[in-house]
Amino acid sequence: MNFRQNSHDLLWLSIALLILLSLALLLPLSPQDYWWYLRLGQDVIRNGSVPTIDTYSFTRAGMPFFYQSWLAAVIFWKTYQTGGLMLTFFLRAVVIVITYSLLWSLVRNAGAGPRLASLLTLLAALAGSSNWSFRPQLFIYPIFVLTLFILSKWTQGKNKTLWLLPFLSMLWVNLHGSFPLLFLLGAFAFLFGKGDKKQLAIALGISVVTLFVNPHGVEVFGYVQDMLSAPSNQQFSAEWMPMVNRGWQANLFFLWLLVFAPLAALSPRKLTLSDWVNFIFFGWLALIGLRYVIWFTFIMAILTASLLAEFGARYLDSPIENERPVINLFAACLLLLIPFLLLPGLRDSWWPDAPKAYDSANPVQAAEWLFARPELTGPLWSDYSFSSYLIFALPSRPVWIDTRFELYPPGQWEKYLAIANASPQWENLLDEEKIQLVMLSTNGEPLLISAMKNSNQWCEKYRDEDSVIFSKGTGGCQ
Repeated sequence: MNFRQNSHDLLWLSIALLILLSLALLLPLSPQDYWWYLRLGQDVIRNGSVPTIDTYSFTRAGMPFFYQSWLAAVIFWKTYQTGGLMLTFFLRAVVIVITYSLLWSLVRNAGAGPRLASLLTLLAALAGSSNWSFRPQLFIYPIFVLTLFILSKWTQGKNKTLWLLPFLSMLWVNLHGSFPLLFLLGAFAFLFGKGDKKQLAIALGISVVTLFVNPHGVEVFGYVQDMLSAPSNQQFSAEWMPMVNRGWQANLFFLWLLVFAPLAALSPRKLTLSDWVNFIFFGWLALIGLRYVIWFTFIMAILTASLLAEFGARYLDSPIENERPVINLFAACLLLLIPFLLLPGLRDSWWPDAPKAYDSANPVQAAEWLFARPELTGPLWSDYSFSSYLIFALPSRPVWIDTRFELYPPGQWEKYLAIANASPQWENLLDEEKIQLVMLSTNGEPLLISAMKNSNQWCEKYRDEDSVIFSKGTGGCQ
């Protein structure tokens, strides 16, 4: 490919990345697991080891807990410690750029021209953007796509990149519990793909060995099984539940899925057996759990590129005429740099009503208020989405429950829901837990807030737009 063609391709890629970078920098920080991972990373650095018991809650304190994604926690903590939220958002943007640049290359290899490749990459990114949260899985996206890239090269008889697989396996097992996906992709390629199967088998065998380069050793395999079978995950965590058509990302996903079937039937190109195996397996995963959708969008982009290759060549990617490579390169670099003006801390200097870096599930002001009032004693009960932030911001006040769903038995989650929804027994349930202090979400517990305001046992101590704090006081509110 000549310099002229390279500049043309880079320009179209940069147009897609302009949109993706802007989205990555504007999507607010939803707490989910992020803040307790910061605390974990801090603890790992401070103690020089990965914790093996829970110290973040008072209800499960001292119970065994398996912190598999320790390396991701360390990366999050060091990033935040070095540059705060600005560097944290920058990190997400870089991960997104690497992931979708690799995907764009794979889509091009599947037969799409630069314009069609940019459109499909953009579609995959938008449909999967609900999975761009600040959590360990974020670091696996480029590793997953790179694995697809390596296996694609293998089918073309290029085996040198196979020797990256053991290194990726070692990284993956320390970053996130989805590491079996590397071996599933490898197994599908070995069984149904075309290439030097002996070389692939050796590379995968070495990759199995490198899995043991982790602080937990063989126990990491049990962790995966435990996560997949944990009843609290399956019953109470939305990300483990089946995909539903709610929200614009889901709308795009299901529309794409509906269009794919007639496209596969009518396209002059036919998918291989290996393609169909990946489609069926990852499509099934996406439909049974929201957390798996993004893997399927990567697969879908590549398969759709193959099916639309001739259409794209005829209608979208016409021959280049009167191209100016220097202008293309300058425009591409400019398009890639402009979105970084949206970084938290920078955008506030030129955008008067810039969106907040946090969403409403981060009780920043309420936590600061409570930190300054140690006289408000007693165990703290809080909205579970608040708890992730409280684990990091208020370490002196262990939480009752948080987003580590698998840590807490189903009975505790049922009790949480009964309290949060102000069931008839909510006061008795709080008394059973000896709760003297609560931090509620105005979005998450409106019924409980109303019930507490009408109770003579609870006094409102603090309120802002997103949160309310009550303390228990039998002598009336002062």
